[in-house]
Amino acid sequence: MSLDVRLTVNGENSADISRIFIREGGQNKEISRDEWDDRFPNREPFTTCHYRPGEVYSANITHNLGLMAKEAGISYHLWRPEEIGITKAAELVGPLMWGLAKMIINPERFKVFNPENGWGSYETLVSFTRGYLNACAANLDAQVSVSR
Repeated sequence: MSLDVRLTVNGENSADISRIFIREGGQNKEISRDEWDDRFPNREPFTTCHYRPGEVYSANITHNLGLMAKEAGISYHLWRPEEIGITKAAELVGPLMWGLAKMIINPERFKVFNPENGWGSYETLVSFTRGYLNACAANLDAQVSVSR
């Protein structure tokens, strides 16, 4: 099970393109064809055609990192934004920035929450949070939605 986050903007058109995803470190990760060929020579990837009108960002992460996100103070911002009144990307910028800063300043505080099963890690949550923060900052008026 995982958390999926999305940012959408009315009037934006998302292209219908083929995309390659792999499951790595507790999240679905999109990779380029060149990266696929480097990792899996002489194998054809399974590609998906992805079209969601207005989608400007989407990402996925394992629920195993929920306790770590809670320690960083961003659990509700990531998993349950609607419960704290967040609907727009602009409302996530400050909290995600502070949560990310906490994690970067004191990694050992957060690494103790690395899942024992190895599915997800401190590095995964930092990368996920950084990507989501950057997308929110670039799309301040975007609508926030999550699927858990």
